Amino acid sequence: MSLFYIKLNKYSYMNLRTILLLIFVFISRQMVTAQLKASPKPVGNDMKSFIDVLMKKMTLEEKIGQLNLPGAGDIVTGQASNSDIAKQIRQGKVGGLFNIKSVAKIKAVQKVAVEESRLKIPMIFGMDVIHGYQTTFPIPLGMSCIWDMNLIEQSARIAAQEASADGICWTFSPMVDISRDPRWGRISEGNGEDAYLGSQIAKAMVKGYQGDLSKNNSIMSCVKHYAMYGAIESGRDYNTTDMSRVRMFNEYLPPYKAAIEAGAGSIMASFNEVDGIPATGNKFLLTEVLRKQWGFKGFVVTDYTGINEMVAHGMGNLQQVSALALKAGVDMDMVGEGFLLTLKKSLQEKKISLLEINNACRLVLEAKYKLGLFANPYKYCDEERAKTEIFTPANRKIARAIASESFVLLKNQNNLLPIKKTGNIALIGPLADAKENMPGTWSVATDFSAAVSVLQGLKNAVGSNANILYAKGSNLDADSIFEERATMFGKTLHRDTRTKEAILKEALDVAEKSDVIVAALGESAEMSGESSSRSEIGIPKIQQELLKALLATGKPVILVLFAGRPLTLKWENEYVPAILNVWFGGTEAGDAIADVLFGDVNPSGKLSTTFPQNVGQIPLYYNHKNTGRPLGEGEWFQKFRSNYLDVSNEPVYPFGYGLSYTNFKYSDMHLSSNTLKEGQPITISVTVTNTGIVSGKEVVQLYTRQLVGSITRPVKELKGFQKIALNPGESRKINFTISINDLKFYNSDIKYVAESGDFEVYIGSNSKDVTTAAFKLVN
Repeated sequence: MSLFYIKLNKYSYMNLRTILLLIFVFISRQMVTAQLKASPKPVGNDMKSFIDVLMKKMTLEEKIGQLNLPGAGDIVTGQASNSDIAKQIRQGKVGGLFNIKSVAKIKAVQKVAVEESRLKIPMIFGMDVIHGYQTTFPIPLGMSCIWDMNLIEQSARIAAQEASADGICWTFSPMVDISRDPRWGRISEGNGEDAYLGSQIAKAMVKGYQGDLSKNNSIMSCVKHYAMYGAIESGRDYNTTDMSRVRMFNEYLPPYKAAIEAGAGSIMASFNEVDGIPATGNKFLLTEVLRKQWGFKGFVVTDYTGINEMVAHGMGNLQQVSALALKAGVDMDMVGEGFLLTLKKSLQEKKISLLEINNACRLVLEAKYKLGLFANPYKYCDEERAKTEIFTPANRKIARAIASESFVLLKNQNNLLPIKKTGNIALIGPLADAKENMPGTWSVATDFSAAVSVLQGLKNAVGSNANILYAKGSNLDADSIFEERATMFGKTLHRDTRTKEAILKEALDVAEKSDVIVAALGESAEMSGESSSRSEIGIPKIQQELLKALLATGKPVILVLFAGRPLTLKWENEYVPAILNVWFGGTEAGDAIADVLFGDVNPSGKLSTTFPQNVGQIPLYYNHKNTGRPLGEGEWFQKFRSNYLDVSNEPVYPFGYGLSYTNFKYSDMHLSSNTLKEGQPITISVTVTNTGIVSGKEVVQLYTRQLVGSITRPVKELKGFQKIALNPGESRKINFTISINDLKFYNSDIKYVAESGDFEVYIGSNSKDVTTAAFKLVN
């Protein structure tokens, strides 16, 4: 090389310098090109610096693109790169996709994002993983009746494990909406009527889903629907909500706040309006409360076309409502493309600011960073996990056990249950052989063919020891059009086209040959859920006629009740000897139902909602307030008191109610002190004894009442619960601790306070049957 330089004149040397410079430029460009072919990689743990650098490279269009969340649409395996969505991804116009599943599909789409778009920003993939993935657990309302936070958290952990194994990293769950109107179909997706119980479940679900987000078997949760969606007027979905701030903060907002305190990464705005402004454009909710008061650091996504729907609310055209949503605090637009189509124009017209776009973009990018997608865009695309971690025998075993704990024994006259695995057992009803309906509503990833029907479950349980005699008995409803609306999404009940008389006769012939009748009746899976509100919430008339005919045979009848909401069961409670409410128990429902019917599992579920006598009582909930003219204890009617002429004020089944195959006695309630002070909590104890002959579980419930306050206070408020297991004859002392924080509430100034005064405390097996004591709060 040195001889080569010796022979070069000065001009040749200059040419060499030029050549070397050109080589250097070429190599540098190749290195940049190589870097651009890969997703940007974080260095260290400085999320802010990483995103600062990335956002400086982004165009306005790319920033707005991160705020766009379309559905998967036309993407199918093998065609990801040719889809319309793929074209938008290449242009940097998509921040994520939802309702796409399988590693193959998600990996193919992610590849378009991180290898074919300019900045190679990975996408986030979400799905409605509501109560399990392929291993499906009971519907959320059923889950809430377990009252065991460890089991509820475990169900979310398994759901996260399975969903993440199939490529999903974000779930639109938990739904934590408090609802006291069972006409509303989406009550099935929530945790009932109580803010305290709902808050405990919200925390457990978030913890179960998210776990450690650095790992590939955890997914980000999205708490919904913020806020007060469950308080809509007339029980009709998407309807108006209007309430005082005092009620809002004390009775409806706590579960959302609890979920955020548990670390939820995202939150979904609700469809309803609040204070005359749709939640999707409500700055008070999304900024003042969520960000400023609660310190939420995650991102806000709309519900499906939530921005566009503000047009019908009367809030303006698409450009106006999109700007309203962004300024209110929405960061991501699901499906509607209002952000994508209008934000640039609104910025040019100074109707929004670049800072507002930047803030929303940053929050979406931070979510991806927290999920580890910048470090590894294919973190959730392990095909081996997809083969081995979904719908496993171990997961199904847990789902079966959890389902059996969600069932609520409503009545058991003369200890008719459990039944023996002998003789002839008639199984009759339109829900008896309906495996597609067992998973319930919002079971979008479930393989219905793998679900276990009641018929199959009973046959599995008895083997050759008993005969299971089956007949359908009736269709779901006499109206075929109604049945069609109530059996959507592959959940057909295979309508019987014979006359109702012929179907009934077959059932009565089967009943005549039996020793005991199990009637599987109630709602189908899609009679509750989104857009499934009902004005009448009883068992359909044709099924009631079947039930009456079965009772008329004189044979013992057990009603196995399927429901996605509290039903009006006044007549059934009076005349049917045994009622087991099984909600919709998931993929393993049939086996779990058999476990309880035959006594292999002792039912221990407790209601998280009040069951009214009729729809005229709605809303009916345990923690109501007194009027100035309350009805006296045990009275039905008294003139000039708050009551009805035609029905008592009482429910059929109160909040917290649920029977067992054994009995529990409460005794020796004791308070460590009659005075509670700051820093000096009191301990309240009670002894619970299993007085029966079989082992069982009991949910010991503690309630308080503030007798005098600066604002009116509820007649009871749940403040604690413990689920315990006791053997026959076993006693256990149960302790609860009450501190000043447990007695705080929001006063008329929306200040969180505890007020000095007299309190009553109650412990019992439900909100009605309690033992009472008293203490004083000295503040």
